[in-house]
Amino acid sequence: MTVARPLAHQRWRCGGCGNLTRFDVTRSRRTTEFWHFDMAGDHQVEQTETKSETVESVTCRWCGRADAVEAVDRADTEIAGTPGT
Repeated sequence: MTVARPLAHQRWRCGGCGNLTRFDVTRSRRTTEFWHFDMAGDHQVEQTETKSETVESVTCRWCGRADAVEAVDRADTEIAGTPGT
């Protein structure tokens, strides 16, 4: 299942335990890179352009649930005492 990346006004929240800060994220990226090789044959990546990125899964680091992670508005999570704030 593909998980949506939070928009600028959102963040992830685990509906299971309330976690707001710790998630294991698996993602795939397709990039174009400029590799600069020195005379010894060693290279350094000097420029990277991300062509596409897909978040494949997000799992709560606290409770291990992947089915309860959701994107919520940041304003809805700014409550003192909420786990992860």
